[in-house]
Amino acid sequence: MTAAPTGSQFHLELDADGRRVTAIVTEVAAGIRALEVDGAALTETFAEHETPPSACGITLFPWPNRVDGGRWTLDGVEQQLDLTEPAKGNASHGLLRYTAYRPIVVEPHAVTLGATVFPQHGWPFQLATTVRHELVADGMVVTHTVENVGRGRAPFAVGSHPFLRVGDHDPATLRVTLDAATRFEVDERSIPTGTAPVAGTDVDLRGGPLVGDLDLDTGYRDVVADEHGVRRTRLTAPDGWSTELWQDASFGYVQVFTPRNFPRDGVEGLAVAAEPMTAPANALATGEGLVWLDEGESWTAAWGIRRTRD
Repeated sequence: MTAAPTGSQFHLELDADGRRVTAIVTEVAAGIRALEVDGAALTETFAEHETPPSACGITLFPWPNRVDGGRWTLDGVEQQLDLTEPAKGNASHGLLRYTAYRPIVVEPHAVTLGATVFPQHGWPFQLATTVRHELVADGMVVTHTVENVGRGRAPFAVGSHPFLRVGDHDPATLRVTLDAATRFEVDERSIPTGTAPVAGTDVDLRGGPLVGDLDLDTGYRDVVADEHGVRRTRLTAPDGWSTELWQDASFGYVQVFTPRNFPRDGVEGLAVAAEPMTAPANALATGEGLVWLDEGESWTAAWGIRRTRD
């Protein structure tokens, strides 16, 4: 039997509040391969024999997005990470993208997977992390924990890369809403060069523009949170159904990506990713948004995806 390139597939099921929720979580990268509520897809999927297209559904740790040239400075000493995005000369999406997480707790409706980042080129730290994917009546809650199990104080950031769907609706017909006033400007290598207001630009998502009119690979900050510190990105279909990405107070940033070459049923087309992040691109170099843990210290944060209707 040929093994799946994303390792073991954890099939989750939940019947609650008159709804049926199902998901597939992968061993490699602790990724979401599928998520449905009452048969309606909340995320894009890919076949079991495939690798995740465009990083679909994977966990990003110990940094999301990119590090410029893989270089950053620690206590005055330059660190050089391996370059995993050769075309742009960057270190991209952390160090666990192709790593098999180990199952810690497996339940019918949830799975907790764990992995350790060990010291390596440009990364002199040892961090243990777990990712818990838990089904709830309207979707899924994803909880990340990180513990510094090595020597010395260590930095990190966490992200995830889900592509969202609203059932079988054409992504071009969906409206995306994100209450964020500021975006990151980037160079030709997708490295931030500064920030700018979104007002008056084609990357302003506060009014709910059509996804089909957008061409985004844009990071946002200053995302408005509710009284509980929760930030939301919503895709809404013409029939009123929505898929909502929510992120708690620790996830202060979001990247919205609308590629035209996402493979769906053998045909390339438009897709939309909303990526919750605790820090923006190039955070190791700039320090923005980084979490620092002392030896033995731990950290927990959560985000999720839900199906809703106004």
